[in-house]
Amino acid sequence: MSHPTMQRLLEIWSRLSRNPKFWLLVGLGIVLGIALAGPLRWLFDYEALVAMIRSWGPWAVVLFVGLFALSTVVGLPATFFPIAGGAIFGLVWGSVWALTGATVGAMGAFWLARYLLHGWAERKFGNHKYVTKFNQAVQANPISFVLAVRLAPFSPFSFVNFLFGLTSIDTWSYGLGTFVGLIPSIVLYTWFGVAGDQLAVSGNPMPIILVSLGLVLLSVLPILWKQLRRQQSSKS
Repeated sequence: MSHPTMQRLLEIWSRLSRNPKFWLLVGLGIVLGIALAGPLRWLFDYEALVAMIRSWGPWAVVLFVGLFALSTVVGLPATFFPIAGGAIFGLVWGSVWALTGATVGAMGAFWLARYLLHGWAERKFGNHKYVTKFNQAVQANPISFVLAVRLAPFSPFSFVNFLFGLTSIDTWSYGLGTFVGLIPSIVLYTWFGVAGDQLAVSGNPMPIILVSLGLVLLSVLPILWKQLRRQQSSKS
């Protein structure tokens, strides 16, 4: 390789290494590479996730919370975590640890989007109609809006975390709304894990049926609440 070519490559590397976005992409590439290699099959295999967490012994809680948070930050699938938490730690502590991991991960993704991607996203999508409406709704009533989004158990969790980071919402409102808003869905998903474990032991399907009805009810509550507010505003 000629000297000018080597010099050019070094200049390119020097510019890239000073850009935080470059290291973000490197980190995401490493995580995805490991996942595709096979050791992270638990991302898509509930039984593998439960077996892995149980094998951690006294470190199970710390690693469970940390892995849940890390998966959330980088946008990897994390649906199995609260369910596994219920099967392993029970309803109360499973909910506590899952809520901790989900909240820490949501805050991490929020800060990642705000401090590393905000400028690029604003230039790219700042004038998009959906982003504009989302930002306006956040500014009007930040905590209530975050709660409404979080109360929907089937909302795209990872996408929403990053999207909030691209808005003007303050960290306190986002964190409080996220923590409180996640409680119902986290508890229900954790209960689902407990119920599934009980079903495997006793064969009683009733707990699974009850928690499934709870998830359905939770998913329609934001719609009912929105309709109720519209009716109240129309009467006034």
